[in-house]
Amino acid sequence: MKRELGHFYIGESYGGDQEWFADAWMKVGGCGAVTACDLCIFLAKYHGMKELYPFDANNVTMEEYLDFGMQMKPFLSPRASGIDRTDIYIDGFYAYLSSLGTWPVHLQGISGEEDVETAVSLIKDQIERGYPVPYLMLLHRDKKLDDYMWHWFLLNGYEEKGETFLVKVVSYGKPVWMNLRHLWRTDRKRKGGVVLINPSNHKTE
Repeated sequence: MKRELGHFYIGESYGGDQEWFADAWMKVGGCGAVTACDLCIFLAKYHGMKELYPFDANNVTMEEYLDFGMQMKPFLSPRASGIDRTDIYIDGFYAYLSSLGTWPVHLQGISGEEDVETAVSLIKDQIERGYPVPYLMLLHRDKKLDDYMWHWFLLNGYEEKGETFLVKVVSYGKPVWMNLRHLWRTDRKRKGGVVLINPSNHKTE
């Protein structure tokens, strides 16, 4: 079984890339803000939440994306310790929604301490319902994953191959298929987690 969600391109780049930013903090630690930008564009393009992205979600340009990233920065500001908990990400995203006067989604953090099979089930269900999954990975025993450590990225697809559950990891402007069970089992004390998304009818005052 396989399911891939739609996404967007900026030129040949699959989504945004924090390395594009001239701002030093965004370049080094802007993964949380960039993941939120990509999520907002996805929700505007595929779920009709056009208020979340101030430009045309069907024609994302580099200039507009960089502008949007700097608009998102105050809400998910890069910091020395990183956005190293799902609740920090959720609070920042909610603050952005509040600034718009709208609240079309509800976010729920799932700790990396959760059982791996529960994580597989939750992520599969989220993608089946048409929503990508913001994912935070902190430390991991596999040094081949260095570029994805202490890092936020999106999952926007999955494929089941026998006992293997692959997820489509989106970051740095490209998609990479990875084994979710391997990602989740970090063998490190500090865990990351994922953020689940559900539609909401809540409106801010």
